[in-house]
Amino acid sequence: MNAFDTCSDETLLRLAMAGDEEAFTRLYRRLRGAVYRFARQMSGSSSVAEDVTQEVFLILLRRAELYDSRRGSLSTYLMGIARNEILRRLDRDRAYVALSEEDASPDKEPDESLIVKSDPLGNLMRDEEIESVRQAVLGLPLHYREVVVLCELEEMSYGEAAASLGCAVGTVRSRLHRARALLKHRLRGCEAGERGAPRINRASCLG
Repeated sequence: MNAFDTCSDETLLRLAMAGDEEAFTRLYRRLRGAVYRFARQMSGSSSVAEDVTQEVFLILLRRAELYDSRRGSLSTYLMGIARNEILRRLDRDRAYVALSEEDASPDKEPDESLIVKSDPLGNLMRDEEIESVRQAVLGLPLHYREVVVLCELEEMSYGEAAASLGCAVGTVRSRLHRARALLKHRLRGCEAGERGAPRINRASCLG
């Protein structure tokens, strides 16, 4: 076992700040998956998620001294950076709802090493329904989407999500409650539409 394997995230960061490149590499490999998944669920694009993930860790490397462990874990801090990067991109592109053509191509698959095999959504629905749920999440307003991704998909606590988003725990709770209701409404609408009009594309239910 490598000595770095037993180091906390905060210890690895301190070593990285002191110039230890291997410590930073270990930290990146340990935390990149969660950042990537968050960015992909928020943007609907694997290419955007890859870019955001790289940028998050570059920002951490440049501004590591800004991290304060008293305000939350390092992973929570990185989610906050990722959120800011995604907001910046969404403001610039205004094209965050639909998956890009590149992502829809069978030749462009997301990095399997960054995606959890046991998708929490898969415990609730059959495999053929998971994509509809993901599309429904992408169709949520941004402030609802982010709490669903953090609390439901990344399984953060309300406190961790609040720290990442820079809001109160009560705000996370209320937004998540509303987001769940919107998701149920959208998914039920799609199911009803498919039964009544099989030729209608499921994505049309998520407009």
